[in-house]
Amino acid sequence: MEYRQFGKCDFKVSSLGFGCMRLPIINGDDKQIDEEKAISLIRYAIDNGVTYVDTAYPYHKGSSEILVGKALKDGYREKVKLATKLPTWLAHTYEDFDKFLDEQLEKLQTDHIDMYLLHALSKERWDDLLRLDIFKFVKKALSDGRIKQIGFSFHDKLETFKEIIDGYDWDFCQIQYNFLDDNYQAGTEGLEYAAKKGMAIVIMEPLKGGRLAKTPPISVKEEWNKSEVKKTPAEWALRWVLNHPEVTTVLSGMNSMEQIKENMKTSMAALANSLSEKDLELIHNVKGQYNELIKVQCTACNYCMPCPAGVDIPKNFALLNDASMYDEYDAQSKSYNNLELKQRAVSCVECGKCEKLCPQHLEIRKHLKEVNLAMNNG
Repeated sequence: MEYRQFGKCDFKVSSLGFGCMRLPIINGDDKQIDEEKAISLIRYAIDNGVTYVDTAYPYHKGSSEILVGKALKDGYREKVKLATKLPTWLAHTYEDFDKFLDEQLEKLQTDHIDMYLLHALSKERWDDLLRLDIFKFVKKALSDGRIKQIGFSFHDKLETFKEIIDGYDWDFCQIQYNFLDDNYQAGTEGLEYAAKKGMAIVIMEPLKGGRLAKTPPISVKEEWNKSEVKKTPAEWALRWVLNHPEVTTVLSGMNSMEQIKENMKTSMAALANSLSEKDLELIHNVKGQYNELIKVQCTACNYCMPCPAGVDIPKNFALLNDASMYDEYDAQSKSYNNLELKQRAVSCVECGKCEKLCPQHLEIRKHLKEVNLAMNNG
């Protein structure tokens, strides 16, 4: 395992972090985590060198922090830097900050959070937090030892990212970054801006919600096959992110032993600036092929869920993207029509609630109409 300096802090963390947003579940219920399997996976990763574990208040509908707390018993808590996040959208008063932090400490069965993040900051949420005097709370929580480092995760425009960076002496930030999203939200410019401030940078969605790890469409596969050195799509994607010296650690939502072992093997070889110009050109060409095929840039983060009308928004977009990327309109149409009626795009009532919650700022209502049209005429 490779270890990288955590920004200006006096310690290092593993370049591969364990993200606990997509743990194995039972009966398709996101809240019902397969406890035995999930704990086994997390502990295996830690036993083999992973020192950064990331969760959050809403992950798995509130169950992730509880599971992580159990996984880090029996001496595992002392082996890792534990990250979780303040649910900023639920904090309406100053007192809420302490309420949520104390609840999280209890769920995680610990007396401190190593890396505490203000979750999913946008311009609106940043302004709300300033109004509620967030940094008075941060100063107190740092002083009393409940948190050790302070950071934020981000989903908005670059200019807002820079404003937030300049607004406080942060220890770290967490941004979405992969070879398809190098010019999206914070992007490469934001990555470099934060690094110059001495901040550690944690990467989420390095595989774009797992999309970049799947069997690629024919045109992409043909591009990958041009490389003399063969790597899996997941390896190429992780290598691209870790090639950036500004990156501290990448979070991967690993829910199988196979994924853990592959990602660990990749991270050991993925040193900064280790990709050749030929490698980078290949990845650039693959990006071009993907961009021609992807219909909706959804990462299935589920922030838009639950839909008041019952529409399974990420599932609908996944069906449309798979139909386009793999030329499987007939097969995906069958899957679409096998969904309950309320789950299908046709049941959207256009209330717009989802668009206010979407960190990707997608025009969800418009895209759902595209899904319905494609799935019934594919």
